[in-house]
Amino acid sequence: MYELTLIGIGTGNPDHVTYQGAQAIRAADLILIPRKGENKADLAGVREDIISHVTETPPKIAYFDIPKRRADDGYLRGVDEWHDAIALCWQEAIADYPDAQRVALLIWGDPSLYDSSLRIAARLDPQPRKKVIPGITALQALTASHAIPINDIGAPYIVTTGRRLRDEGWPDVASTVAVMLDGECSFQSLPMADYEIWWGAYVGMKEEILIRGPLADVAQDIIQTRALARSDHGWIMDIYLLKKRGN
Repeated sequence: MYELTLIGIGTGNPDHVTYQGAQAIRAADLILIPRKGENKADLAGVREDIISHVTETPPKIAYFDIPKRRADDGYLRGVDEWHDAIALCWQEAIADYPDAQRVALLIWGDPSLYDSSLRIAARLDPQPRKKVIPGITALQALTASHAIPINDIGAPYIVTTGRRLRDEGWPDVASTVAVMLDGECSFQSLPMADYEIWWGAYVGMKEEILIRGPLADVAQDIIQTRALARSDHGWIMDIYLLKKRGN
């Protein structure tokens, strides 16, 4: 039985890797690195940079291609089948290195927050021993970059997805909402005059872009900036915080 370690690497800045994470990278016999297509080749490059940053003699690296997710048979079923396919890719990559006792994956942000690596690992057969190294999340990086607290005094906040904000609207129980995994700028579905936004792309990285202000005033700037950044880099990771105005 091998050990599978999921290492949180923050938002791609090598300085976000904790000392514990660096130790786990150095201890690995094998690191799996996903490839997500030619336009996102530098995502693999970021992981390679982190490995070289914290090691003098890098461990063996096995690359695998991320399968495409089907979207024609319902969101949840598509994700379920996609996770099965990714788990199979992991198994096939690991099988090529039968002597590897310590296998690792570098996970954006933190493996336990808005990431499915633990769910995918649960599908491996046989099951490895699992270890999780926490990392800085995009949410932490966003609030740090804007130098703001996430919560109002005594008030809850909600972390959700763009799809749910778009489909369900503003959650009544929260004065603050953090939105992740939003490819469609779903804040446009809200009455924009009622909200403030703190938006960031590539937070914590040298490419970091930050925009903040009344949503009605900066929404178009965010939409245009996001589209240009995605065109320039071939990929984008962004996140934003919304607060009701007057809170």
